Amino acid sequence: MNRRNFLSMLISLVSVTSSLKSSRAYTQTKPFVIGIFPRRNIKITHKTFTPLAEYLSDVLGREVKIETTKSFSEFWKNIQSNKYDLVHYNQYHYIVSHLLFGYEVILKNKEQGKSTIAGSIIVRKDSKINKVVDLKGKVILFGGSRRAMQSYISATWLLRQSGLNEGDYIEKFAINPPNTIISTFFKRADASGSGDVVMYLDNVAKRIDISQLKFLAKTRPMSHLPWAVNSNMDDETKVLIQKKLLGLSETKYGKMVLHSAKVDAFVLAKDSDYDQHRKIIEDVYGKDYGVSKLR
Repeated sequence: MNRRNFLSMLISLVSVTSSLKSSRAYTQTKPFVIGIFPRRNIKITHKTFTPLAEYLSDVLGREVKIETTKSFSEFWKNIQSNKYDLVHYNQYHYIVSHLLFGYEVILKNKEQGKSTIAGSIIVRKDSKINKVVDLKGKVILFGGSRRAMQSYISATWLLRQSGLNEGDYIEKFAINPPNTIISTFFKRADASGSGDVVMYLDNVAKRIDISQLKFLAKTRPMSHLPWAVNSNMDDETKVLIQKKLLGLSETKYGKMVLHSAKVDAFVLAKDSDYDQHRKIIEDVYGKDYGVSKLR
C-alpha cells in the first residue's frame, strides 16, 4: 500500500469515527467506562479492576464500569465504536488508536519493579531448543491475535531477526498470552510468544512450574502497557484521573487498589514513549502498521 492510499484510508476511517464522536459527547450523565484488554479472562479481569472502578467512581462522582471481552478482535471493535472513556490495552492497540481516533496515553503500568516490558519467546528447558533458529519447523503458540504487541508482533520480530520467516515454523494461537506459556509447559507447543512478565503472573505461576521454562530470546525493554483517554475527554477530567491514579501508591487504600490491579504503581507516560514499539511494528507490518488488515 502506498502512502497516498494509506492516508486516504485513514481519512475515511477518521470521518466515520468523527460522526460517532459527535453523537456521543463526553457527558457525566452516562456511566464512565474503563475498557480492559483481554490479558486475563473476563472473570479475573472484573475482580482485578473493580476496586479501581470504585475508586474512580468516588473521584469522578459518577458510575464507573469495567468492561472487557473474550478476544482481541472484540476489544478492537469496541475501541472503533468509541465505547471506552479510559482504556488499558497493549502498545499496538494504543499506537493505532492514537493514529486513527486520537486516544491519548496518560499512564503506563509498573509491574514487578519495572515500567518496561519486553517481547519474548519461551521454551521448555528440556526441549533441546537453544537458539531461535532451532524453531524451524516447530510449533510456536502466540497469544490473542496477530495484533498482540508482545505475544505476536515482538515475538515475530525476534524470529525475523534470526532469519525465520513466515512458513519456516507452524504458527498457532491461544486465546491469550498466559495460555501460550501454560500450553508450552504441557508440551502442546514447542515455544510461546509473550511479554516477559507474563510467566510470573499469578494465573500462570500458580498453575505450572515455571522453573521448567526458559527465555529463548527477548527484545530490549520497552514502555509498559499504556492507559489512554478518549479524545472527547476534557482536560480537567483527564488531569484529575492522571493525578489521582499517580497518587495511589501514597495511601493505604490506594495501595490496596494497586494490589488488586496487580501493579506496583501507575507511571506518567507520553506518546513518544512508544516510538520503539512503532519501529518494531513497522518492521513486521510495514509503514501502515497493518491497519488495512486490522479487524
